[in-house]
Amino acid sequence: MDQGNKSRVTEFVLNSLSGSRELQFFYFAFFTVFYLSIVLGNLFILLTIISEPMLHTPMYFLLSNLSFLDVCLSTFATPKMIFDFLMEHKTISFEGCMAQIFFLHVFAGGEMMLLVAMAYDRYVAICRPLHYATIMNVHKCIVLVVGSWIIGVLHSISQLVFTVNLPFCGPNKVDSFFCDLPLVIKLACTDTYILQVLMLSDSGLMAMMSFFLLLISYTVILVTVRRRSSAGMAKARATLTAHITVVTLFFGPCIFIYAWPFSDLPVDKLLSIFYTVFTPLLNPLIYTLRNKEVISAMRKLRNRQISS
Repeated sequence: MDQGNKSRVTEFVLNSLSGSRELQFFYFAFFTVFYLSIVLGNLFILLTIISEPMLHTPMYFLLSNLSFLDVCLSTFATPKMIFDFLMEHKTISFEGCMAQIFFLHVFAGGEMMLLVAMAYDRYVAICRPLHYATIMNVHKCIVLVVGSWIIGVLHSISQLVFTVNLPFCGPNKVDSFFCDLPLVIKLACTDTYILQVLMLSDSGLMAMMSFFLLLISYTVILVTVRRRSSAGMAKARATLTAHITVVTLFFGPCIFIYAWPFSDLPVDKLLSIFYTVFTPLLNPLIYTLRNKEVISAMRKLRNRQISS
């Protein structure tokens, strides 16, 4: 068919997690509670860090930005997914679909870089404690956070600039609850082999390299602590094991989905839930709510609110 005779897709149909009406009502309630927990929990942590001078340190500055990113990452698609559970026809406009792709890669790419920055902060604190105040100054922290956002934006633009100009003439059904890049580009009315290779070299390598950098940094930290104190090693092992668990839950699905863009597995839809819904809730539980300083600051904030 001649390219000029092809009709342009103006909307995409999203696939729900389940075709059962009863299950969709259950998912609506379940994910509503989950989403509210993510937003309220992360915002409370953010407010606690901002309001408590004791937490105005590089580590908590990075943690506050992680909480903000988690709210953003869970918001770009989850509210629409929750709303769609009540709708018979689950559609999204072409512009809305491109916006979801853009914000997904901005927030996910930014969070990857921020997690690397946080691992670097812990490395300096444990492996070079005498130089920590000099290395992790205010300027360095701002550079790390701004750099994470810039890399996320540039990464997202590099993905979207090729996708937005692809010819979409049907079919228009996306086998996920949001517009995920590997699924959307397969709907284009042209050969997307080269684009999938580009996606592999961009998103896939970015996720894998960040993940391996994190594993290496955590390994170096554990080895350093082990040489210094067995008691410190036990505490560090427990903390870093929890960190590695969260990092694996975030990076694992990303690597699986984006490092194998030629696969067409239904499990991709379930894996997407991990880094868009589950991980943003686990991050505050692992990184902050297990921290005695944060718990103490939260109690102070609560007591101030009650007394006022």
